[in-house]
Amino acid sequence: MIDNTYNFNRIWSILQKEYPHPDPALHYNNVLELLVATILSAQCTDAHVNKVTESLFRKYRNVEEFAGADPDELEKEVYSTGFYRNKAKNIRKSSQIIISDFNSRVPDTMEDLLTLPGVARKTANIVLARGYGVMGGIAVDTHVKRLSKRLGLTEHTDPVKIERDLMALSRQEDWEDLSMTLILHGRRVCPARRPRCTECMVNELCPSNSNESS
Repeated sequence: MIDNTYNFNRIWSILQKEYPHPDPALHYNNVLELLVATILSAQCTDAHVNKVTESLFRKYRNVEEFAGADPDELEKEVYSTGFYRNKAKNIRKSSQIIISDFNSRVPDTMEDLLTLPGVARKTANIVLARGYGVMGGIAVDTHVKRLSKRLGLTEHTDPVKIERDLMALSRQEDWEDLSMTLILHGRRVCPARRPRCTECMVNELCPSNSNESS
């Protein structure tokens, strides 16, 4: 791992001031809805997921209704989020496991969450942090992965190794905010194709800074 604590602390201090309230973009009313929305968010924007779940959560109101959903109907409901067959299958199967193995309650440990189909560490970290207030790790999505590399906070491309590097650099109580802050910065200032380096408040600390970006 890169020994970059000093540079990270400076970057993090600046980003915290820029994004003082990095609230989650997904809409949900309970932990089950959070789980479903997060599964749907794979390869799909949060804004579009919110449009889909607005009607989805009215139709399926609890874990029993998701578990017993007609596969074709559920696929139609989530079709526009992409990978709809796998997502619908994972939502149904996860709901069935939650009923049979966890007394109809979304599990609250990393180990148990990872037994659910369609749930990897990123999804589990989001559910634990936002649903239960448990900081078990850092959710590494495409934005966090990209910015961590660009900012020189990791040498890795594997999300699990990136997560470990970021966890070593930051305080546990900041893990959820760090993930959300990097996501927001990635969306607003540092997109994948044309990062707006001249607008970036941490450009002087960024080894990937390019004045050619517009």
